[in-house]
Amino acid sequence: MKFDFDKDIPDLSGKIILVTGGNAGLGKEAIYQLAKHKPAHIYLAARSAAKAQDAIKEIQQRAPDAAPITFLECDLTSFDSIKSAAANFLSQASELHILINNAGIMACPPGVTKEGYEIQFGTNHMGHALLTKLLLPTLLQTAEKAPAEGDVRIVSLSSMGEAFAAKDPYADADTRLKSDLAALSTWTRYGIAKLANVHHSRALAQRYPSLRCVAVHPGAVRTELTRGPLATYAAFSLIVTPLHWLASFALKDVSEGAKNQVWAAVSPEAQSGHFYYPVGVDGKASAQAKDDKLCEQLWARTEKELEAHK
Repeated sequence: MKFDFDKDIPDLSGKIILVTGGNAGLGKEAIYQLAKHKPAHIYLAARSAAKAQDAIKEIQQRAPDAAPITFLECDLTSFDSIKSAAANFLSQASELHILINNAGIMACPPGVTKEGYEIQFGTNHMGHALLTKLLLPTLLQTAEKAPAEGDVRIVSLSSMGEAFAAKDPYADADTRLKSDLAALSTWTRYGIAKLANVHHSRALAQRYPSLRCVAVHPGAVRTELTRGPLATYAAFSLIVTPLHWLASFALKDVSEGAKNQVWAAVSPEAQSGHFYYPVGVDGKASAQAKDDKLCEQLWARTEKELEAHK
């Protein structure tokens, strides 16, 4: 499917948008493209104030008439930071029309978040799950006032890498997902995190029909995500770095890579609960991604973990 940012993004007047990881790569490009179509306000959530302000300055230079953009400090590896970011947003805005859970890490060395989750699962899934939960009342209230069902959206960045997940990925979640999972390969750990993004989006769609909840794979894109693999395989950097440089020519640039998430954020054709390859291609999810039992396991586990952090 062809998607043209200038022609296919509708007038966004009055809409409030929040994008995580908006200081670089796909998040920054998505903000730039959406900001040109007259939303009321865009909130850029990121860890680094300096990088976020640089991104905002760049976007405003590229699009002088862009919508107002405000930085929200948010470290997805820390529940305290996420709660602070949500409170900061809610102190400034009473509505939220589009939440793009864009930020993520890939193929990192073993590690854990502040709360003890495997670093990729904790960052890519648990952090966004908590942020979404804290913003959900505002999303639902906004949907009540929206002119059409599905006008209020949650877009979750997953990956074709969800197919790399271990079989039965959420088994023994108490011990497995609250550890560094060092016995598994970094790509298997990444697959579990990205599978969780698909399942969480589906579970949200099933429970909140007034919202449009869509998961997307952006494609193979030239972004800063490659820092994870290079850190993981540091011993092979003399080999990996040249190969990465050569492979970059086959990767999409961010202006192409951001199309699927922007399409999911604005297109009337994006269906809630679905997982799309770029752009708007349905039906390519793995068997585990389509597994209703796994979806419910992930939801139940996530809700149990987040209960104390509402």
